[in-house]
Amino acid sequence: MPRAIDDFTFVRETGLYDKLISDGWLVPFEDVAPSVLGDLPNAPAAVLEHPPLPFISYPYEWPFEALKAAALHHLKVHLRALEHGVTLSDASAYNIQFRGAAPVFIDHLSFVRHRDGEFWTGHRQFCEQFLNPLLLRAQLGVPHNAWYRGMLEGIPTDHLNRLLPLRRKLSLNILMHVVLPARFQKNFSDSGSANEIKSAKTAKLPLAALRRMLEKLQRWIERLTPPEGTTEWSDYAEKNSYNDAAADMKRRFVETFVSETTPELVWDLGCNSGDYSVAALKAGAGYVVGFDVDQGALSKGFDRATRENMDILFLYFDAANPAPDQGWGEEERKGMAARGPADGVLALALVHHLAISCNVPLPRIAAWLASLGSAGVVEFVPKSDPMVRRLLQLREDIFADYSEENFLDALRVHAEIVDISAVPDCARKLIRYRVRQAPGERATDGR
Repeated sequence: MPRAIDDFTFVRETGLYDKLISDGWLVPFEDVAPSVLGDLPNAPAAVLEHPPLPFISYPYEWPFEALKAAALHHLKVHLRALEHGVTLSDASAYNIQFRGAAPVFIDHLSFVRHRDGEFWTGHRQFCEQFLNPLLLRAQLGVPHNAWYRGMLEGIPTDHLNRLLPLRRKLSLNILMHVVLPARFQKNFSDSGSANEIKSAKTAKLPLAALRRMLEKLQRWIERLTPPEGTTEWSDYAEKNSYNDAAADMKRRFVETFVSETTPELVWDLGCNSGDYSVAALKAGAGYVVGFDVDQGALSKGFDRATRENMDILFLYFDAANPAPDQGWGEEERKGMAARGPADGVLALALVHHLAISCNVPLPRIAAWLASLGSAGVVEFVPKSDPMVRRLLQLREDIFADYSEENFLDALRVHAEIVDISAVPDCARKLIRYRVRQAPGERATDGR
């Protein structure tokens, strides 16, 4: 499209790309010959190549703090663009990715020439993909992840408006960005006339007013926080069933695994607040993705990664119901398996939750773990452990097959057992394994 290449050329000549890239706000790129794409019916005017990111994640996987950081980054980038006579054509949360806990903008073609008086066309999208999910948690205490995953374009403003009690709607910010837009959308869809459509298209928003709107949104979002209180596992790192000696041994076991296998990408399943993710990173892992279902634990982990500038990305993850391939053609947003395999997998204090809380048979758990990466460390927690007894308190023990021996037999079907070590002062075992590559399979370290 001629306008697209004109906008790209204009933005490049303003120096905005270079400034954003040098500040780490925008993923870098370089021009490559269009011929790299082969023969196409309509050859592109330009082809850009950027370095790969360690792991692609999506807004429905981000904890509250990550979504908030992404929203603020989007606003920060937009405000910087306006200083160069440039605006953003949309406000998609999918234009943000993370390197550790640091958000980075990835869509170079969202930047277009700003034309004086034009409205912020991305306002509705920003609200539904950033603001509304944040308000769902901050105002109502409901995490956004499951809802957002089910509606990939975000949480509709009219839906959120129906949920908010009247006292919440008295806030000027909520009135401006939720209540009135919801009412406008309803009135417009019910009886939008040709004159109303023309009026909406020709309305003007001065540049100064647009900047004030973005800055006010920025200050408001900075103040948003989840409701106070602990979640089920948010204090697990401090209150668990093993002592300091056991924790130290587990940390050393992980460090040895990482130092001997030198994984570029480690997945820490059931990471809690990330103690063993940090251990893996310090032992030489290139990048760690920590997955957990507990919002409080993820908050602690993300805050720590932010403070210490660590290459650890914390994501919401239900191991019994991971994000699938979805979106257009079931290809637009990749599921967990399609974004692997990892070079190393940590699954500490996870198996008993899957087996007992979720009724997943041990052979299926072993097969799943082996499918995720070429090597790993898994912790087996026996029935005698206080945490397993806690899981069995309110249900019948129907798990006659739940034993260390049966789990090892199931894992040996797919992997070689490299080491088994007892955790001090408890009956738990740490198991290090290496996956056997089946004939004809692609190498498990390829991405």
